[in-house]
Amino acid sequence: MEIEIYADVVCPWCYIGKRRLEQALESYDGEVTIRYRPFQLDPSPVSTPQPLIDGLAAKFGDRARAEQMLAQVTQVAAGAGLRLDFDRAVTANTFDAHRLVRYATGRGRAAEAVDALYRAYFTDGVDVGSRPALARIAAEVGLDENDVRTFLDSDADVAELTAELAAARSLGVTSVPTFVLAGKYAVTGAQEPQTLLAALSEVEQREAATR
Repeated sequence: MEIEIYADVVCPWCYIGKRRLEQALESYDGEVTIRYRPFQLDPSPVSTPQPLIDGLAAKFGDRARAEQMLAQVTQVAAGAGLRLDFDRAVTANTFDAHRLVRYATGRGRAAEAVDALYRAYFTDGVDVGSRPALARIAAEVGLDENDVRTFLDSDADVAELTAELAAARSLGVTSVPTFVLAGKYAVTGAQEPQTLLAALSEVEQREAATR
């Protein structure tokens, strides 16, 4: 079964959803192929990264509310075995990060690149909108840092990624994570592993009945 994951690398619920899917797959007997699909929570350019908490406080008009929201998601992430350090996170445009995922996909390193991007952003406070930083992240997963920097500094895959982002919108993807199973069935949100496992089993049965 193919599982398409629409996500953004600065989305904590996407990080949690990916981990919960992995936990579900530990109990799933079927074969799966995972495809990472891009989505941008905010495509606005970021000229100067700022602390994420400051950006959220400005957005909500209430710093205490922003801090409470981040504390809640941090607690949920810990329950999935993930450590989030929002005190270090900075705002970033993720277009080039998604280009890196495309680059890594073509070299069999997609899952590793996605994990490295999540860790860099949520744990290490890395600016994932920075091309030098992205090249260093790529090197951590076995890709050539100089080749990746040359790739990111070019216009390679820009048109293709732009088309993919538009395709997500045309398909009706408005929030992430969104998991599309077998190209037909969408599961939205960072669902619990048991819920995802049940969805996988149901889709498998439906697909088998149509063969």
